[in-house]
Amino acid sequence: MSRRPRPVPLPVGPGQESVWDYPRPPRLERTDAHVRVELGGTLVADTRAAQRVLETSHPPSFYLPPDDCDLGLFSPVPGRSFCEWKGDAVYWTVTAGNAVAERAAWSYPNPTPAFVALRDHIAFYPSVFECYVDDRRVEPQPGVFYGGWVTPDVVGPFKGTPGTEWW
Repeated sequence: MSRRPRPVPLPVGPGQESVWDYPRPPRLERTDAHVRVELGGTLVADTRAAQRVLETSHPPSFYLPPDDCDLGLFSPVPGRSFCEWKGDAVYWTVTAGNAVAERAAWSYPNPTPAFVALRDHIAFYPSVFECYVDDRRVEPQPGVFYGGWVTPDVVGPFKGTPGTEWW
């Protein structure tokens, strides 16, 4: 039986966080950072009241309050997914002018008690949207499934690249 090598956390610089210091199960944390989401040059969401989900090996996922999202751009789509920590997620397609982001945002209408603060908050895949934290453009978490937001404040390595499925 071969053993898989453990990931080696990258060094943390001043003002940075390591995703390897994040807990499992994940922690929910409010942030007053200026968070904004655009699609094709249209402002979709803008807030200073986002929630961050912090989970070992993942860059944070940001959830924005529905009152700070332009809900007229959102259409519900069929299908759900299940998170062992947060519960059942529903998905949204966002249309802004000629730009369409199909099934690219999600929310938890009835989250588990530990994540009740996420109720109806909306998360966005930064691989589809232009996402910003304090005016810095976010990079998407590697892989096609995850919705983490990589900023200069967070160091990995991050789950999502080939070979990380066992982390």
